[in-house]
Amino acid sequence: MDLIWVLDHADETTVATAMGLVTGAVFGIAAQRSSFCLRAATVEFARGALGPRVAVWLLAFSTALIWVQAAHLLGLFRVEEARMMAVAGSWSGAILGGLMFGAGMVLARGCSGRLLVLAATGNLRAVISGLIFAVVAQMSLHGWLAPVRAWAAGLWVTPGGANVNLLHAVGLPDEAGLGLGLAIAALAFVLVRHNRVGLPVMIFASGVGFAVALGWVLTFSLAQVAFEPVAVTSATFSGPSANTLMFFLTEEPALGFDIGLVPGVFLGALVSAWVGRELKFEGYEGEGQMRRSMTGAALMGFGAMLAGGCAIGAGVTGGSIFVATAWLALFCMWVGAGITDWLVDQAGARGRVVA
Repeated sequence: MDLIWVLDHADETTVATAMGLVTGAVFGIAAQRSSFCLRAATVEFARGALGPRVAVWLLAFSTALIWVQAAHLLGLFRVEEARMMAVAGSWSGAILGGLMFGAGMVLARGCSGRLLVLAATGNLRAVISGLIFAVVAQMSLHGWLAPVRAWAAGLWVTPGGANVNLLHAVGLPDEAGLGLGLAIAALAFVLVRHNRVGLPVMIFASGVGFAVALGWVLTFSLAQVAFEPVAVTSATFSGPSANTLMFFLTEEPALGFDIGLVPGVFLGALVSAWVGRELKFEGYEGEGQMRRSMTGAALMGFGAMLAGGCAIGAGVTGGSIFVATAWLALFCMWVGAGITDWLVDQAGARGRVVA
């Protein structure tokens, strides 16, 4: 459908919201059916296994790279116009925020995106944790925690007022991004075969990567024809969660891609769980789990805003366009999660064995 014709019948913010809703729905369905989760993958890896969770994550990440880089090479999307690439990045924020987010997602037993998907299936723990994540993210963006975030992020920033393209920084051509995506996909398929991951899970894991590319291409296409400036962005859950929270709390809410994304993920996961007969209410097992989960959600909320994105926003969406600080944040999320799992969960298991 011609976007110019669409804009003749609907304003730009409404179209952007619809694009966010579609992108979110695709992501929600794919993530729910594949059980895509960075926390699960990092814990599995930290315990010395390259199991099905690592395979699913690598498949989603690699397909995001392939789809996005192919779209860039075909002219359907320009990396340099992405919002994440056009603004200055923070090396210190990526390190500190990544470590905090990684620790938080282990404590909360799910990253922010996974919590949203679980909330749609009836997991009340995920509902509470998701709300805390959104509140702390908003506080870190415009509230009491904003000065602390700004100070930490300003310790070490990228030069020139823009982020760094990792491929260009190491002297590689744009085509290398597609090649790296294919190489990671090959590794993912080896692990998929070794762990006997079923074809439906493979397809839906790939769908997560496709959803990321879909968001980039849709918002880029809208930005080329819109009269007002439109942010070129894709799936992420730190800023959109905070913005969606304020959308329902303010008298004059503003529409946009972010406002459509979060409800889209929720609805997509809800329909997917309903079709798969996986809807059921789940709560906390005790006070200890509640404290742990709430602490983890708060760490993720601040860490995501400091790092410039969550496990999806920085880890997959930013990684797919080779934003250097996003790759650093992703690495630190893996490190933070591995250390936290070793200190908290594995230490607890060792203590029970000794006892």
